[in-house]
Amino acid sequence: MKENLREEIVLGKGVMVSQVDSFITFKGPKGEVRRQFLHPRVHIQIGEGKIVLSAEQATKREKKIVGTFQAHLRNLVRGVEEPYEYTLKICSGHFPMNVAVAGQEFVIKNFLGEAVPRKVGLLPNVEVKIQGTEIIVRSVDREAAGQMAARIEQLCRITNRDRRVFQDGCYITKKAVRAG
Repeated sequence: MKENLREEIVLGKGVMVSQVDSFITFKGPKGEVRRQFLHPRVHIQIGEGKIVLSAEQATKREKKIVGTFQAHLRNLVRGVEEPYEYTLKICSGHFPMNVAVAGQEFVIKNFLGEAVPRKVGLLPNVEVKIQGTEIIVRSVDREAAGQMAARIEQLCRITNRDRRVFQDGCYITKKAVRAG
């Protein structure tokens, strides 16, 4: 059964929102993020302190899209208020591993005695810090922070070795706080 659907997202204090075409920009006390939301049957309107998502005669598909857009928008609002943070643990049992951020790259040297360093580029609006045996990934964009943490973890992937013996690498120990 088709029905008119309308969902609201309340903005926090100090969060400014602007819309140009299908791009929505969020500015808050901790940063700025811009994202495109595009669907022909879902309309996004920005009002006083809230964002309204609506779909006329919404089917199951539009209801799913509205729910997805709502979740993404809430994550972006929370991100500009307080950035998302992932923590990774550096584990090196066989060889001393050097981990560093060089310019716009994350570099791991001497991983399992390899001569060639492993590198991955940093995503925009993501900050990576190394504190002792921990790597901290912070960003106002939840997806970018999670993607960067996953890339660092995948950078240390080991093949053709027994994972029970060769446990060297960087592993995610704390994910971003669950929104709820």
